[in-house]
Amino acid sequence: MTVSVRFDVPGVDAFTRTYWDAAARHRLLLRRCRAAGCGAVHHYPREFCPRCWGEDVVWAEASGRATLHTWSVVHMNDLPPFGERLPYVAAVVDLAEGPRMMTEIVECPEDALRIGMGLRVRFRPIPGTPLKAPVFGPG
Repeated sequence: MTVSVRFDVPGVDAFTRTYWDAAARHRLLLRRCRAAGCGAVHHYPREFCPRCWGEDVVWAEASGRATLHTWSVVHMNDLPPFGERLPYVAAVVDLAEGPRMMTEIVECPEDALRIGMGLRVRFRPIPGTPLKAPVFGPG
């Protein structure tokens, strides 16, 4: 028996299903700690707060606004599906709610990229799945 593994598709489990279902509806979710005196917001989604280690953490909708922290233009990547989109801009953005997020910048010429530029979330379909990935563009 041959098992086929797709490395380009995010793993979806009972915990992350809420995140991916929201993304399919063009909503970006973060995790917010409700412990007294904490209130930290974090991304990537975890079942505990990485600041206070509390477990009273809930899903919270993000504004979708971010600023560009850093980026790199990728010209070579032979892993699917990235090779089909070369070149692309891999980036780290600072979400308005505080956390940093790795993502991709879309709909923006390379020479227009600037540290601190305002961005808005967009959602790219992941081929062969019902999932959509959050990416960012000018706005």
